[in-house]
Amino acid sequence: MNKLIDKSAVFLSGGRKAFRLSVLCGMCTIASVNAQTSVEDSILNQFQIKEIAVNAPLQQPTGNHVQVKADQLAVSNTGQNLPYLLQMTPSLITTSDDGLGVGYTYFRVRGSDHTRINMTVDDVPLNDSESQTVFWVNMTDMASSLTSLDVQRGVGTSKNGSSAFGASVNMQTMPVEPVTNHFELAFNGGMYNTFREMVSAQIALPNSFYAKGRFSKVNSDGFLYRAASDLYSYSGAVGYMTRDTRLELSLLGGKERTYMAWDGVSYDVAYGLNGADRRYNPAGAYVDDEGNEAYYKNQTDNYAQQHARLHLTQRLTDRLWLNAALHYTHGSGYYEQYKAGKKFSAFGLPSYVDSNGNEVKRSDFVRLKNLGNHFYGGILSLRWLTDNVESRFGGAVSNYQGQHWGNITYIRDSLYPHPLPLDYEYYRSTGDKLDANVYAKANWHIINRQQEKLTLYGDLQYRYVDYRIDGINDEDLQPIPVHERFHFFNPKAGCSYSNRGHQTWFNFAIANREPSRKNYTEAGVHDIPRPERLYDYELGYLYTHRIFSLGANLYFMDYDNQLVLTGKYSDTGAFLTRNVKDSYRMGIELTGGVMMVNTANVRFRWDGNLTLSRNRILNYTDWFDVYDSNWDWQDNVERNLGEVTIAFSPSVTFGSFFDLNVYGVDMNIQTIVVSKQYLDNTMNEDAAIKPYTVTNLNLQYCFDGKRFKALEKGPAVTLRCQVNNLFDSKYASNGGNYASIVAGQFTASPWYYAQAGINVHAGFIVSW
Repeated sequence: MNKLIDKSAVFLSGGRKAFRLSVLCGMCTIASVNAQTSVEDSILNQFQIKEIAVNAPLQQPTGNHVQVKADQLAVSNTGQNLPYLLQMTPSLITTSDDGLGVGYTYFRVRGSDHTRINMTVDDVPLNDSESQTVFWVNMTDMASSLTSLDVQRGVGTSKNGSSAFGASVNMQTMPVEPVTNHFELAFNGGMYNTFREMVSAQIALPNSFYAKGRFSKVNSDGFLYRAASDLYSYSGAVGYMTRDTRLELSLLGGKERTYMAWDGVSYDVAYGLNGADRRYNPAGAYVDDEGNEAYYKNQTDNYAQQHARLHLTQRLTDRLWLNAALHYTHGSGYYEQYKAGKKFSAFGLPSYVDSNGNEVKRSDFVRLKNLGNHFYGGILSLRWLTDNVESRFGGAVSNYQGQHWGNITYIRDSLYPHPLPLDYEYYRSTGDKLDANVYAKANWHIINRQQEKLTLYGDLQYRYVDYRIDGINDEDLQPIPVHERFHFFNPKAGCSYSNRGHQTWFNFAIANREPSRKNYTEAGVHDIPRPERLYDYELGYLYTHRIFSLGANLYFMDYDNQLVLTGKYSDTGAFLTRNVKDSYRMGIELTGGVMMVNTANVRFRWDGNLTLSRNRILNYTDWFDVYDSNWDWQDNVERNLGEVTIAFSPSVTFGSFFDLNVYGVDMNIQTIVVSKQYLDNTMNEDAAIKPYTVTNLNLQYCFDGKRFKALEKGPAVTLRCQVNNLFDSKYASNGGNYASIVAGQFTASPWYYAQAGINVHAGFIVSW
């Protein structure tokens, strides 16, 4: 690792540009080729995902991705959102507002947050066009609709939607083999009144038609007080599938109502020190007329989303396939929030003078922030196969139209003299985004023997974005006229060699990314956002044996104008960012596994991963408020802090997974270790998340009715119990910090998000 860090000097000096140029020149010789999909995964299990040729995605032939099938996701699915089911992915960490992973849930890969991870469902973009993220709470129990999932770390192959800066997550819901009748009923309940109910059906119809559907309901009080979630989601599809044709019309949607839990708490509360209650939630707090602390009962977030998709895959000839899709998404919702002690001017209202001649500038308000949007588009690609070359040409176009507006529904000040209309509207703005791309990518199998393969690949994508924001900003009630056009060229290239279980690879990719809506609307006067660029280098080795596997992946992610998290949050819980000119993420991802026992009645396997990384901003400058010793504001000044560690970027993550099956009783133990993370880019030790270790235990046993003669066609019943945080670790996994200069000294004002201690869930699955 020290050698790797020393080598980074080549990239971080003037030689970096020369190195980029040499790589780009090398790409010109192989720019018309791209990679084959499949590689064994050495982390969770050695999954072999069967896909008909028409639907197999083109991916880089590397070991820096994890392929997971639906049954693996189901093992630990007790109502937590999808990121929590992927915790054994190298370099991936999760967090949630409610402490359980049922409400608002987020994840980061290699330190890159969820807004920088490209997510698709059946190749259709899932990320919201403006916020650039996926809110999993809108689609609870998404895992129950998936047939497979692939997490590709780094830039990866070209995807529809925004570029992947940390990872890409490609989810598949369409069947990958001939449909058979299948029905499933699942229920589990657990601590903090957490319940999940799910029913699904898949039916083979005459003449190659099929139908499928799912409905899930998830409720939880949350670990934190008043962090309740009331969620449901559904999916349904009708389709036609033959050897040459697949046509499917599908619907996917959900609705959520969650009590806010994004305000964070102090260090003592988060870690349960000095008798503090770790479940404390300050959201919605105010002082009532009797002087008592009270909580607004409707401090909730409410949102619904519906997705409709029409997919067609058609074999045109033995060597040529057509893929096409139309999609439409509608989203609408609001959150209701009690704001204590806010200025009238924050809502565009005048102050007033009371009967004593005093100017009254503040009061308590209840506000609604509303959102409505439409997202629609089309995708088209051709896949062409020869004996040694596999290529794909395609493109996509989509359009997003969003409305944002805010209302005041209550002012506590009964003496306020200015009349207001019902549901007074204090801001309104729009967002319109046109996104289009075309690409060409191909595989060239130079050596294509059964035991030995040498593959070159290339991937060229052009992406155009036209983004407009008009209206009044909700933060300062100022106009926000934004009209930006971006032209991005995203090339990728590399090679892979495999021989008798050994595989090596090298790939290089350039990704460009536009700022999000929040980057524009919540940027300070010093932080006008700019597009960012990533140069991603990946070099790896994987050895797969019948009994064990061992792999290593070196990565160097070199950024221009990276939008890094600052540790500051908006009052809506949004992560705030700012551009930094030069920064990088580098590390090594080690993976391994060994089958220790494999007999007819006993199987015992261990899999694990370890990431060691270095994440740096080379010359960090930021603006800080200055206060005197009495906390009276004095100034806002710029300070250069030199080279610093990027916020929310642990240098060590480790995952361990033991799986023991004895006569059909399956037990697995999962352990996650995450090192210290700074809450901002000042590297202040008083604003850091402590290292934490979390261990989860899962027990399952399946009664297969087919084993009994009396129940020859009986259902399979799986009983399971999940114990999360088995050793009751008191930890926080997220937070923020307001850094300022007080009496000449840097001062931290951090907050944290406490995560649940030990919690137990149990239930059953009936399938037939």
